Amino acid sequence: MPLPNSGIYIFVTHQFLLYLPNKSLTMKTLLTLLSVLSLSVSFTSCGDKNAKEDIQAPAGMVALDLSRFGKQFSIFVPDTTAAKLEITEQSWGALEVKVGKNFRISITEDPGDIELRKSDIKSNDVNVFKSYVVEEPLTVMWESEITKPEYHFYSIQKAAGNTYVFEDIVSADGEPLSKEAVQKMLDSAKQIIEKKKPEA
Repeated sequence: MPLPNSGIYIFVTHQFLLYLPNKSLTMKTLLTLLSVLSLSVSFTSCGDKNAKEDIQAPAGMVALDLSRFGKQFSIFVPDTTAAKLEITEQSWGALEVKVGKNFRISITEDPGDIELRKSDIKSNDVNVFKSYVVEEPLTVMWESEITKPEYHFYSIQKAAGNTYVFEDIVSADGEPLSKEAVQKMLDSAKQIIEKKKPEA
């Protein structure tokens, strides 16, 4: 269809073409047009920003991609340029991620059972339960004691259609981690970055 040749054509976006006949070019019309153009540019800019915005790692942490171990997500771990990274696939199915001495987390594909875990925690006569630091429907962090206070966590998380249990790993020498170190691991478990499935 041929377009009129007396007037002004303005591309508002790549999808919209605005036509103004010569007789409609008043000051009020031009001001309205400027407002529309301003809003259009604003919305387009915001959309691009949200689409490209990356998830920022907490200070001192980096994202570790676990897809090569069959886990379609990444987790935040301490900067691996500053501390040694060790990843071990255990025969019972757990993936153990250790960075330095203060970050050691176990990830197992399993539906988990928060109530059973809480029962086990409270019935432990050796590592005696003291109190919950965090108590949520699918997550607990607690204080217990053998000879001195120590902290542990257990969290059930979903990613890429699968369910995983995250928990801290007890050190071979029995030396407990600080409350802050365990909280950092729990935060990592709750902030997993699911890998997007490729578009068909």
